[in-house]
Amino acid sequence: MDKTAIHDAVVNIIATLFEINPARITPDAQLYTDLEIDSIDAVDMAAELKTLVGKKISPADFKQVRTVQDVVDTVDKLLHA
Repeated sequence: MDKTAIHDAVVNIIATLFEINPARITPDAQLYTDLEIDSIDAVDMAAELKTLVGKKISPADFKQVRTVQDVVDTVDKLLHA
């Protein structure tokens, strides 16, 4: 899966889970401030991303995630680890 496909999947997950217009989910959108995703929402997102990655996701993997692009990069790293 390339980064474009990962980005599309992440946008779909965020849009579906949190009922956010996909147009707002840009690579530089801040999860907490721009998209209003709180820490509990982030746990739900990580659970959905687990199915995408196909393995357990550690909270440490997402410790530094702040933007949509950070999520894409982290998922890419986990897929290719």
